[in-house]
Amino acid sequence: MADIARQGRKLFAFNGHESGTRHPLVAAAMVLPLAALLLFLFGGFEQVAAQASSVGVMLGR
Repeated sequence: MADIARQGRKLFAFNGHESGTRHPLVAAAMVLPLAALLLFLFGGFEQVAAQASSVGVMLGR
């Protein structure tokens, strides 16, 4: 009986849907705007460019 009540609360808390895995494209769409904002705010563009350049040199390109 307690399991049924717990399951009901869990379903109510998750808006009636079972929690599961999220599609990778949905996860990327959620994270990329925040990542771009953080890059802009903290001036990380130069760091990303330097890192990409060093990886390119390491790979011989």
